[in-house]
Amino acid sequence: MAEGLRTEVHGNVGVVIMDRPPHNFLNFRQIHDIADALEEMQNDMSIRCAVLAADGRSFCAGADFAGDGVGGGDDEVVGGDATLALYQGSGRLFDVTLPIVGAIQGPAVGGGLGLAMVPDIRITCPDARFSANFASLGIHQGFGMSVTLPQLLGPSRAAQVLYSAKRYKGEEAVAIGLADECVPSEQVRERALEVATEIAANAPLALRAIKSTLRLGLGDQVREITQREAQLQAELSASDDAKEGIAAVGERRAGNFKGK
Repeated sequence: MAEGLRTEVHGNVGVVIMDRPPHNFLNFRQIHDIADALEEMQNDMSIRCAVLAADGRSFCAGADFAGDGVGGGDDEVVGGDATLALYQGSGRLFDVTLPIVGAIQGPAVGGGLGLAMVPDIRITCPDARFSANFASLGIHQGFGMSVTLPQLLGPSRAAQVLYSAKRYKGEEAVAIGLADECVPSEQVRERALEVATEIAANAPLALRAIKSTLRLGLGDQVREITQREAQLQAELSASDDAKEGIAAVGERRAGNFKGK
């Protein structure tokens, strides 16, 4: 199995676990490794549902802006070619027709929130934080969230999530539709497995057909919109506001933005 990722099988449920603690930062390789694992499970008719989970404090903290760019890669820059490649790769995750339950046990921030949009159902806990923090960083959203958030929440609620850059705790996330159930933190993966097992009691061909209809064309929409997202990230990341936003987040203070 790929470094930083492992899989398990529980009856008719496959589990994909991100294992790059403590924060499971994203990079190009990680996205494709997750897609490879889910596609392999999709092609196995004994697997009828999957769980996407993570070890560590965070489900996925997205891009490591304090380090070397997206996921801490050696030559990746926000909004650059590597970011576009990562975002384009995310389209593969939305092509998967196997039902997926997400076990969101900790923060899902930035691109990590985008990754949390991949599951059909999300189980979370009070310790989790859901945040599209892009506006506070002075940059544009990515990972296809321009499409996936409005589809999940509706246009107005998605706009509120993106414009405010607010952190939503687990209970709040359920209240606005970012998650489906909130359970104690130590029960998140167990509950996700329970939900997946209930789904897996059904016919595998029917489950794949139902999901393929529910998400018809979503992978293509994500690939298309991520071209604009990456372009605008690149433009905005060169601004003084982005430099200030990233510094402010690192220093845990409000940004002093100038519109430049």
